[in-house]
Parts: sequence; C-alpha cells; structure tokens
Amino acid sequence: MARLQPGRRPARLRAPLFLPSPMGFLDPIRALNNHRPGEHLPWLADGLRVGRVRPALAERLVAHPSVFVEEGAGIGLAPGLVGFEARSAALREVVRALVREGVIAHEHGEDYAVTAERPEQAVCVLDRAAASHFGIRAFGQHVNGFVRRADGLHMWIGRRARDRRNWPGRLDNLAAGGLPFGIPLATNLAKECWEEAGVPAGLARRAHPVGLVTYAHASDNGFKPDVLYCYDLELPADFEPRCMDGEVEGFELLPLAEVAALVRDTTEFKPNCNLVVLDFLVRHGVVGPEHPEYLEIVCGLHAALDPPL
Repeated sequence: MARLQPGRRPARLRAPLFLPSPMGFLDPIRALNNHRPGEHLPWLADGLRVGRVRPALAERLVAHPSVFVEEGAGIGLAPGLVGFEARSAALREVVRALVREGVIAHEHGEDYAVTAERPEQAVCVLDRAAASHFGIRAFGQHVNGFVRRADGLHMWIGRRARDRRNWPGRLDNLAAGGLPFGIPLATNLAKECWEEAGVPAGLARRAHPVGLVTYAHASDNGFKPDVLYCYDLELPADFEPRCMDGEVEGFELLPLAEVAALVRDTTEFKPNCNLVVLDFLVRHGVVGPEHPEYLEIVCGLHAALDPPL
C-alpha cells in the first residue's frame, strides 16, 4: 500500500488523532446541518436575502449607517450605496473595522461573492474571513482522487498539517479549496490540485464534475450555507500526491471500505470532507439502497441553503 508521501512530518493515517465515535453515516450530515430557527436575522440587498447575521453583529453593522440600515426584520445595505465596486469597497472598510474590534480574527485577502443565488449574480464581494459572520453562500471545489486496483477502488486521503489555522491534523480530500470571486472553476481547480497534491495541470483537467453537496451550518462565528462542487479524478497507479504549499503533511492510499469506516466511525475527517467522501461512496455503491438510512443519507447531502429564519 502506498504510504504517506513527503511532507513536513509524515504520519500514518491509521494513527488516529481524534477519538472514535459511535456514529454512523448520518451523524456527520446532521453535525453540519445544525441550523436552528431564531438565531439569525436576514441581510438584504436589492430586496434579496444575501446573508444572515446574528443580532449582536447586526447592532454593530447598523452603527455604520452609510453602509447598513435596519430593513424589515433584519438589515440591508444603505439606499445610497449602489454599484458593485462602491458596495465592495464599503464592506471592505466595515470588515477592517470589525477586525480592529476583535469581532473578526483577521482579513483573508480573498473575495467571496455576495449573492442570493450564483456567484456570477453577485451584488458585491466580501472578504473570505467574514463569510460566516455575514452568513453568505460560499462556494468550494473538492476532488476525490482515486485509483483502480484488482481488489477495487482506493482513494488518496490527505492529513492536514498540524499548524493549519482551520482543522489542523484532520483528514482531507486529495485537493479542496474555496472559490474566490472572478476566478473560473477550471483555473481554481487546477491551482488547488497543484498546490495541495502536486497534480500537474494536464492530469487535473481529467477531473470530472459529478455534482455537489450542500449544508447549512450554524458555526461559532455565524452561519455557513455552503456549496461544494465535487469532482472525481482517476489517477494513474504510479502517481503519488505531494503537497506543494505546506497545507497537507502527507497522503495515504486506502481501500474504500477503510475510507467508509473513517467517515462512519470516527471524527478524523474535516467535517465538510465527510459529505464529499460520502457522496462518492453513494455514487460508487459502497453505501447503497439496502442501507437502512440510505434515503436520509442521500437527501441529507443536499440540504436547503436558505432554511427558515
């Protein structure tokens, strides 16, 4: 079996960092879809709900009356604030003020679309670090890298570096990342594949879009109604991923049955990666209609992005 490839500190994936949990395939789905009505207020732009915020943050935002005003049961952009660039610039200043106040930990430097539907319909952009605080719909791309062997499919699984700000030491997909505003899907996918797993552009272009998973998560910082575009990439038997940017400390090639057990029985995976892997397991028949929770699992992978307030 192919073992962890060179990274900062090689470590076998089978040495768990996190406690096993008597869960099941539904538990990681439920953990990400934990929204409870009454926790957030709507954020409106041009009459459309583009996000949702907690009441305490809403109070801070309307303290910037040239940018935010009370609107209905929530908040909206100030009537005089029009145009994509003007709105984006104003939000950038508000985010910087919130960073200074300690409400948001830092600026990320990547812009996410603020939209009621698709990224190309954005009314403005917002720094990625503020996305969950403002409850905007974030988009990402996740790649399942797999190999065909005589004994069945095997999947490459990465272990995130222990010095990562988010989810250090957790298991991850072959490659994954957020989708910044204005960057084409193919460009971003190739970038993430190279940076995180050393997949050359020609090989990355073979990744097939296979659908998406969604979830509506009430996080410590706010609300995450996220969309993850999923891709399958069949890799040559002699290809070994190698992280180029320090985000992943190593990889291991595992049979699908072992991958399924990691999702079902442990909290080893970064939470949203559980859903991406579980979608792969469903599509490849590892979790099939004979499973007693099959209907709930499949439906749970496609949660409503705009649940009731």
